[in-house]
Amino acid sequence: MKKLIIAFALCIPFASMAQIADSSQRKVKLQGAINFRDLGGYKTQDGHMVKWSRVYRSAAINHLTDADMMVFSKRQIKTVIDFRGTQESAIAEDRLLPNSDYILCPAGSEHTLDWMKSLSTVKSGDSLMQTFYSQTDAFTDRYRPFFQKLLALPDSSALLFHCTAGKDRTGIGAALFLYALGVPFSTIMQDYEATNYYRAQENEKMTQGMAQQMHISEQVAKDMASAKANYLQATFDAITKKYGSVDKFMSEELGMNAANIQKLRDKYLQKA
Repeated sequence: MKKLIIAFALCIPFASMAQIADSSQRKVKLQGAINFRDLGGYKTQDGHMVKWSRVYRSAAINHLTDADMMVFSKRQIKTVIDFRGTQESAIAEDRLLPNSDYILCPAGSEHTLDWMKSLSTVKSGDSLMQTFYSQTDAFTDRYRPFFQKLLALPDSSALLFHCTAGKDRTGIGAALFLYALGVPFSTIMQDYEATNYYRAQENEKMTQGMAQQMHISEQVAKDMASAKANYLQATFDAITKKYGSVDKFMSEELGMNAANIQKLRDKYLQKA
């Protein structure tokens, strides 16, 4: 049951290839990890482009092979931000390069496994996920260290951030990072929904079994496993409602004032 609960967060349905920008260069092929991709190549509203090979997003990395570690070494992925809870991370410990800078940011994730065990009464996975994405109370403790590491990252190395599925907590983190860089919201949404493509095969194998084991309908399981636009929209709507604007939230809660936004852009953008 515990393995199935962990696996649930890894299951994501299919979305069209048209949503995947530069997919051949974006996807990092690994033997022991999925939904692993480079956030480079996205165009900003002011004519810049996110640098390749600096920031990556992924699902769990506890099954990386020796060959995968060679990829990590070649790409200099030595800073890892883990958005999972302490229980999740203990069950499936990250495999890292020697002397890696590893930061666990468990805020808002400490009761994820218990929460998943209590889903048998859920009727609408879509509504549940919108509610989940609207809960912003843990965002400061979860994402402020993430941005601090982004700002401090040496130019010679790369950073990876992940959770279990690389969809929800990681998806929001990616959206905030790309937003700070000035990437259009439509592109941010495409990157978020791309998880559906990268997780399609796994989801097809696992959704039915998980629905049975967790005593929920297949539709609820599919809704919860999906990366739907209205989920991420719910996050941005909740932030705007609470703070007045996303920019104000970034400044007040994540320490990303105008000076740090410019520093981030100088670090991770180049002329398109």
